[in-house]
Amino acid sequence: MITLQERVHGTPPPSTWALGKLHRVLRVRKNFKNLGMKEDNLLSLSYGRIIRRDIETAAGLLPESFETYQIVEPGNIVMRLTDLQNDKRSLRQALVRERGIITSAYDALELGPEHDPRFWAYALLALDLAKYYYSLGGGVRQSINFADFPNDWIAVPGGRVQKSIADFLDRETARIDLLIEKKKRMCAVAAERLQAQISLRATRGFCGSPDLVQSNVPYLGLVPKHWHIVKLGSRYSVQLGKMLDAARIHGNDLRPYLRVADVQWGEIRVTDLPQMDFSVSDRRKFRLERGDLLVNEGGSYVGRSAIWAAPIEECYYQKALHRLRPYRPDRDTARFLYYLMTFATKQGVFVAGGNQTTIDHLTAEALRRYRFAFPPFSEQQKIADELATLEEKTLKVVNAIEESIKSLGDYRDSLITAAVTGKIDTSSQQKDTSKGCDLEAIEAELPT
Repeated sequence: MITLQERVHGTPPPSTWALGKLHRVLRVRKNFKNLGMKEDNLLSLSYGRIIRRDIETAAGLLPESFETYQIVEPGNIVMRLTDLQNDKRSLRQALVRERGIITSAYDALELGPEHDPRFWAYALLALDLAKYYYSLGGGVRQSINFADFPNDWIAVPGGRVQKSIADFLDRETARIDLLIEKKKRMCAVAAERLQAQISLRATRGFCGSPDLVQSNVPYLGLVPKHWHIVKLGSRYSVQLGKMLDAARIHGNDLRPYLRVADVQWGEIRVTDLPQMDFSVSDRRKFRLERGDLLVNEGGSYVGRSAIWAAPIEECYYQKALHRLRPYRPDRDTARFLYYLMTFATKQGVFVAGGNQTTIDHLTAEALRRYRFAFPPFSEQQKIADELATLEEKTLKVVNAIEESIKSLGDYRDSLITAAVTGKIDTSSQQKDTSKGCDLEAIEAELPT
């Protein structure tokens, strides 16, 4: 008899585990509507966890009455099996730990008293991690119910074994999650330190100079006395990109252009660029030159910038991107301006009326009027060199930490699958936690 776990995970169950039918072990709760508003503890499924929501301020698609919601109890397992085609990353089940109400669009499962619901929540999670649910969906929306699951034979460990596995996974996944959070915080701290250095160097240069004067520009504060405080438009030409023309996207003389999504912070993507036919005058006006700075002019990414390094011979750019080019390349370098834009964006300089709402569009006229302090050319180069080196070092550290986070996540997933399929003797692991992944060793290897 091949069980569901063996078919999905390729692991035969231990010989001591019993056989059972899926729908006899995990049963869908029915007739538990919240009629009469017996409960107002609103719950929601959020990436593998059940979280509370404020019923008074809950946003999103809500019913006319929460009486249509279902009541769930601690030990139930909630499954969201709707719209499988839209999102193949979210975790679609979670264990309920408190009484409350949740949308009836989800299935709520219950188990008999001989079972540990924590074990079965992990077992369903292992199926989810193996993308088993997506093989069951059909139709345009690919939505199913738990009742649509094939009523497979499943391997059923005894209650004590279920508890041993659940205790082991609760402890080990908590350790892994804590380490992941610590590493994420390290990434955030590294980014904060880099931003602090960019803000400092872009506005004050190399510290220690006593010759600082008040700039009378609120977002600049004190600046070196020998720097020139001027409007950006007096040092750089600012040109908004070409409006797209659907009538010109076909033809024999098409040329690539950059979109907003192609210009990330410090990076420009040139793979699979769209193309359009540019007139002769537009080619002169919108063709990029090596060293141009591209700045996002709208949406939630106002100010996001990157320097064009000419990885392809000829390229243009669309409206919604500004191109900044120094009037005098012997006086200004866009490499320094890139860090000025980073400082201005991260410090919230480009906000409307001094409040905290990002402006919808950073027009060329507005951008030209912003005042910044510019050091002599040699100092601009030196500051840009130093910050580029620091940025590269920070990126290496962050990449190393993020790779470690991914490895920990993969290990967490494999540990869950191994435990719920009986590959790990959790009774011995309870006594000897040195087996498997040495989390302390991983933590000791973290970059600093």
